[in-house]
Parts: sequence; C-alpha cells; structure tokens
Amino acid sequence: MTQKHDKKLALVTGATRGLGAALAETLASNGWHVVALGRTLGALEELDDRIKAKDGTATLAAMDITQDDAIRHLCRDIHDRWGHLDLWVHTAIHAPPMSPADHIALKDWEKCTAINIRATGMMIPMIAPLLTAASEKATALFIDDPAARAKFMGAYGASKAAQIALARAWQMESARIGARVLIEEAAAMPTATRARFFPGENRAALTPCHQEAERLMRIIAD
Repeated sequence: MTQKHDKKLALVTGATRGLGAALAETLASNGWHVVALGRTLGALEELDDRIKAKDGTATLAAMDITQDDAIRHLCRDIHDRWGHLDLWVHTAIHAPPMSPADHIALKDWEKCTAINIRATGMMIPMIAPLLTAASEKATALFIDDPAARAKFMGAYGASKAAQIALARAWQMESARIGARVLIEEAAAMPTATRARFFPGENRAALTPCHQEAERLMRIIAD
C-alpha cells in the first residue's frame, strides 16, 4: 500500500559526496524527501545528519548501482511505499586514473563500462515508470562533464559520452510523452575526484558544489 507524502520525492544516485551530496542536501532543504543512494553507508549517514540539521528528511539506500537486483528491489520499494518519483538525479560515475589511450588498463575499461554505461542503461527502464507515475511532469537530470573531453581521459570520456548519448536519446523519445529529461554541463568544482586529476589547481577559483547544486535546483524548478 502506498503512503501519502506531502513532499516531492527525489532519488539521487551517487549521493555520498561531491555534487550528488550537495544536490541531496539542497533538495532536502527545499522541502523534498530525498532517497539518497550511494555505496558507503558511513558517508550516507553523515549526509543524513546534515540534512536533519536543516530539518530535511531522507531515506538512505546503501548499494552498488551495478547490482541489478539491488536497484530492482529499491525501485519496487519506492513503488510500494510512495507509488512514484518526482525527480531522479544521476550523479554516480567512475573516473579512473588518467592514462594515455594506448595504456588504459582493462580493469578501468570494465569498471567505467559497468558504472557509467551499463548501470545507467539498466536503471532508466526501472526508474522511468516511477517518474511517469507522478501526478505532475517528473524530471530526470543527467550531468555532463566537460573535463571528460580531454587528453588522458579516454576511458572516462568515452564512457561518459556513451552515458550522455543514452540520456539524450531518452530525452528526445520523452519530449512529448514521459519524463522531462535534462542534461546539464557541470561547472568545475573542488571535488575529491577532480583533485586527483588536477592536483596543482587553484581550488579557490572553482565553483563550490553547493553553489552548483543551487543553480541546478533552479533549472529543475523551472
């Protein structure tokens, strides 16, 4: 039996850190109930503490997005509990160490493919029915990354491009019927992932994650 909820419902995949965590906090502080998905329970609990400190609410989902059964079970739980989703924000990615294209390790190819491409393709058909079940037009938000289109970023860049191509196809297919699909380029932010790639960068010149989350929140609300 579904439960009535006076808040809009958002699923954030990749909510443990960086932009995903900032978006989860921003959504919660703007009155959304957030289903926060990430692999690390401790990081999710820290996120939950920050959300509760601002009188927000969240449901934590500690799982790996490459595990089909776990995502299937989560989607069924969302359906049984609330009957729909108003928003899906997909920020989960894998960015391996930088490498020349002719030296990319097979394990990095496989992990990029599993997380950035296959998991996205697996989740879309599972999450889409929850979005179309919303009483108002629901939204899926994908984050493009200009930094992926650079030298030594072959595995990340290729898999990210494939992910965005999939999202763009869904966007065109859903233009009239189905969820509103948004694809937004993210500003350069002082995340832990970026620090691995640009260790000498002036991080003070980068856009804070919460500032970028506020910008994306305005786009979602438009």
